[in-house]
Amino acid sequence: MDIHEVLENCKIFALRIIVLHKYLIDHKNEHIMSARLLESATTTGLHVRELAREQPKADLNAALRAADESAYWLELLYGSNYLDKEQFGIIYPECSAIFFQLMALSRTPKKK
Repeated sequence: MDIHEVLENCKIFALRIIVLHKYLIDHKNEHIMSARLLESATTTGLHVRELAREQPKADLNAALRAADESAYWLELLYGSNYLDKEQFGIIYPECSAIFFQLMALSRTPKKK
């Protein structure tokens, strides 16, 4: 999988999180954890976008940290019953997949 495929997956994930964030605010009156999730999920994509554009300050580790933080907030939202098992079962695997795609990229030698 190349960086552009990971970027597309990050965009899809971020868009799902935007919808989830709105749902949590409107239907569960949850603002704090969902805002942190929204920030980390969109930040993941931003870091991957920088990598795809070969920006000098692009940081794969920052993307990994943001993806891992997204997983953490999803776990907390599920653990505190803001997400039910079905909702968690849909969104969490997407987050994990992005994390593992980024891990695979980190193990790929850079082209010279």
